[in-house]
Amino acid sequence: MKEFREAGLREEIIDAISEMGFVKPTPIQDKTISHLLASDRDLIGLAQTGTGKTAAFGLPIIQRIDPKSRDTQALVLCPTRELCMQITKDFNSYSKYLPKISVAAVYGGASIDNQIRALKKGVHIVVGTPGRVLDLINRHCLMIDAISFLVLDEADEMLNMGFKEDLDTILSSAKSERQTMLFSATMPREIAQIAKNYMNDPEEISAGQKNAGAENVQHHYYLVHARDRYLALKRIADVNPDIYGIIFCRTREETQEVADKLIADGYNADALHGNLSQAQRDLVMNRFRTGHLQLLVATDVAARGIDVNNLSHIINYNLPDDPDIYLHRSGRTGRAGRSGISISVVHMKEKSKLRMIEQRSKIRFEQKKVPGGINICEMQLFNLVDRVVNVEVNKVQIERFLPYIYDKLGDIDRDTLIQKFISLEFNRFLEYYKDAPDLNQNAQTAGKSTEREKGRGGSGRESFIPARSGKQGSFSRFFINAGSRDGLDKPAMIKLIATHLRNRDIEIGKVDLLKNFSFFEIESSHDRETLKAFSDAEFKGRPLNVELTDKKPFEKPPEKKKFKRK
Repeated sequence: MKEFREAGLREEIIDAISEMGFVKPTPIQDKTISHLLASDRDLIGLAQTGTGKTAAFGLPIIQRIDPKSRDTQALVLCPTRELCMQITKDFNSYSKYLPKISVAAVYGGASIDNQIRALKKGVHIVVGTPGRVLDLINRHCLMIDAISFLVLDEADEMLNMGFKEDLDTILSSAKSERQTMLFSATMPREIAQIAKNYMNDPEEISAGQKNAGAENVQHHYYLVHARDRYLALKRIADVNPDIYGIIFCRTREETQEVADKLIADGYNADALHGNLSQAQRDLVMNRFRTGHLQLLVATDVAARGIDVNNLSHIINYNLPDDPDIYLHRSGRTGRAGRSGISISVVHMKEKSKLRMIEQRSKIRFEQKKVPGGINICEMQLFNLVDRVVNVEVNKVQIERFLPYIYDKLGDIDRDTLIQKFISLEFNRFLEYYKDAPDLNQNAQTAGKSTEREKGRGGSGRESFIPARSGKQGSFSRFFINAGSRDGLDKPAMIKLIATHLRNRDIEIGKVDLLKNFSFFEIESSHDRETLKAFSDAEFKGRPLNVELTDKKPFEKPPEKKKFKRK
């Protein structure tokens, strides 16, 4: 079909999706909508993330709901809270001009009492995570013995997250005369087994090849020493000034460590992993969705359900062991018809994983050279010039300052003024990447990172997205009587320090966060200013004590004073 109208959808639905910008159906929508409107046969839909699967099953379901009945007629199961909320939002948008159709989201981490109250009023479509759905079924608050449609969205992800037993229980207790729809990006054995046990002669619809990568995603890899991965990551970010992407790490600890390094180096980044509270997770995700974060460092589990269509890059700080997980990662870019790049920072022992992913996923990796200082400086310079050309001038706000500016700059000729302006912003790029080493592993100089780039603790202090002014020089180490026991993590500690210093030109170095106390570094030329800033400081009503110390991390705190916690 060339347009949604040709599928036989109701005018109310056509009007709603037209307002959402839907013009032509995607391949999975084209094949699925027609089938679901014309047939009660079970369906397996195979398509990559971001290809429009929600509308593929959502539009036919909404059309076939009986608004006169108060019974729950459709149940959509999905792996995460975020995806649950997104599907619910989409369903409400699709049914905008069918106000008698009600949709409710049920998921963990939110009040179950509020969800029970919503269900008691009567809900036609329930979208939920398996754990919360099963809980509500066991409480006899969610009745699924009358449902006509049961959807498993991102089925492979639900299995990866350990929901198999919950799914078995839900599927076996649902009404037998139902239409079951299973949507997945990959088709592992476990998914095939679910189809065999709980589906009746399903028709298989595929948009693209099984277990294959999205066609509009490029797959690049950089070969470096394992110890140079973070430096390579910084260069990849620096050579892409407008990067907006997710960095995938293997463990929660590594995720937080990489995020802490990026934040300390001035990058616009944050972490997302299982150790965060739901409130912290929601805050990070809101900042990322709205574009206030450029780089999100995440584990695979934490990133499931993230629905952001305009990501430019996915970066694999570690390659996953399972090729299917790589497909899920890379499928988060290149969505909604856009192009994207999936980057892997690889060391020699991981090269076999590249070959395995290529063979299993029918994709081709292209090796790229880690950019050198000249390449990065060139990209940053061009980006700076483009920003100047495209900046909007608010003449009303700056008008009263113009006489002073003209007086100060009026005697400088045009060429010199341009050179000075560019140098003001650009000199630090040139200084930082002067004599920058080659990080490519197959080069003679591979891995020989200089102290200029490593800084203390292996983390360079200059950064370029966004730019943060810094000075090269020695750093002093300070003790502070606050740590993780006070509810602080490294980003919060950096914010605490920066708030009290009030001077953005003072550079904060490495932060070692311990349980009851911590250490942090400040440029040595600001020792006295730092001590003065904390002389009468408090945190949560308790006096802060900051002292200069030569001790190394994990040593005992200075014994000059003893601190009693309230």
